Amino acid sequence: MFHDIIDALMEFGIWGLFIHSFVDAVFFPIPAFFLQVPLSLLDPSNALWLATVGYIACLLGTPFGYLIGKLLGHSVLNKLLKKSWVDAATRMFKKSGEAAILVGSFTPIPFKVFTILSGCLNFPLWRLLIYAAVGRAVKFYAVGLLFYYYGRTAEGMVKDVSLYIAAIAIPVVVIFLLVKRKYGKKKENPEELPVAPSESDQPLSEEPRRG
Repeated sequence: MFHDIIDALMEFGIWGLFIHSFVDAVFFPIPAFFLQVPLSLLDPSNALWLATVGYIACLLGTPFGYLIGKLLGHSVLNKLLKKSWVDAATRMFKKSGEAAILVGSFTPIPFKVFTILSGCLNFPLWRLLIYAAVGRAVKFYAVGLLFYYYGRTAEGMVKDVSLYIAAIAIPVVVIFLLVKRKYGKKKENPEELPVAPSESDQPLSEEPRRG
């Protein structure tokens, strides 16, 4: 059924990708990657424009997925996914929400999982949008750039694009989070600097005795 929907969306070209990317961030289980690739294959010179439209649509859909999680909670996730996966993702998200969103942005997992989960756990929407903007830009434009520069020969390259992106991006994300955590600890527990004694703490010198 879902493949029939994708075939129907493909008939609308770039607007079909816009719709697919939007609902990918809200409820649709198949990532927009699976429509971006065939559309880019049809016209590689248009690949960057397709990436831009898909990227913008995904960001526009992100608050709606977040709202679903906020209003319906875990009940909607448990209907879409296995409970064991939801529990594991929830623990990961609570431990490091930034990593969950960034890594999730690079993988073929439907992005709605992370937008809905963010709402369920009351993760700040503005932070979700920032991390989504970074992660989804990498995903959409990696595909767009490959088709733009290599044309139809990029079809074989994009099959493992998520794996390549994750292999590069995950270490970067880990380093970023370690630095962020270290900086946060320093900010919470600033090192005590030696305080110079004030004038009031200085011993009073004895006045010279008058002869």
